[in-house]
Amino acid sequence: MKIERFLLVLAVLAGTIFLIRYANSKENNSRIVEDNMYKELTPEEERVIIHKGTERPFTGKYNDFNEPGLYLCKRCNFPLFESDSKFKSECGWPSFDEQIPGAVISQTDADGMRTENLCANCGAHLGHVFKGEEYTEKNVRFCINSISMDFVPNGQRAIFAGGCFWGVENLFENVPGVISVTSGYTGGKTEKPTYEQVSSGRTGHAEAVEIVFDPNKTNYEKLTKLFFEIHDFTQLNRQGPDIGQQYRSGIYYLNDKQKKTAEKLVQILKEKGYDVKTEIKEAETFWPAEQYHQDYYEKTGKTPYCHVHKKIF
Repeated sequence: MKIERFLLVLAVLAGTIFLIRYANSKENNSRIVEDNMYKELTPEEERVIIHKGTERPFTGKYNDFNEPGLYLCKRCNFPLFESDSKFKSECGWPSFDEQIPGAVISQTDADGMRTENLCANCGAHLGHVFKGEEYTEKNVRFCINSISMDFVPNGQRAIFAGGCFWGVENLFENVPGVISVTSGYTGGKTEKPTYEQVSSGRTGHAEAVEIVFDPNKTNYEKLTKLFFEIHDFTQLNRQGPDIGQQYRSGIYYLNDKQKKTAEKLVQILKEKGYDVKTEIKEAETFWPAEQYHQDYYEKTGKTPYCHVHKKIF
């Protein structure tokens, strides 16, 4: 009996060790997959972006730079700042007095004194934020490492909701002129919502995508036409088998020009006999979804189950 009990204990311990190793291996493999979805970094970029280093003052590419456009996270292409928010501070690093809403996470730095800035999408280290210096009326300075950013001249954004964001993201990603597509949530009342919260239908958010595009290669009207052509905009609060307010069809405009374009295309669709259920509203904060949702079909090798391109215009 003693030998049998001893062997049983050994078996349980072996099984436990296997499960722990398997879980750790699965977690590590998942991290490798996630890391592989990001852009490859140089050793110096990795020193700053991953290991929270700082580039030397007055040496950064965007320190003395004033072109119109969008500043993106170097690691994941998530839009962080618009050029209109950049100002000259003479501190030695690019300075901004406003982030794109929801784009930057601020947390206490490891030194316990400063406030660190991180990309809200991938957690890349960007720099630090300071308040009360009175450089501008907004009285805030996002002090960002140039090496943590990329720049898209005259870059623009678009925000669409058309059911499950996996399929919408997938069909926009390979469009010429599209720089990046991020899955996320918008249009609701909950700050920094999780997938579980949005799926409950109680946050008011829709699953959506934020697109960064080069206006020299495509334009907002072309992208909006494609948006209508890849989902069923005649369905209310659902898309295929996905049912709920979070799967509604929506266009969230960032300026009057985008609003007029969306309204014009809806009118054309109505004249064609379509009962359009797409809501058109001013954009609110776009919250990036969890990393396992980003580039979902590329990661899994699956194909969209309720989004196909059907020519309409």
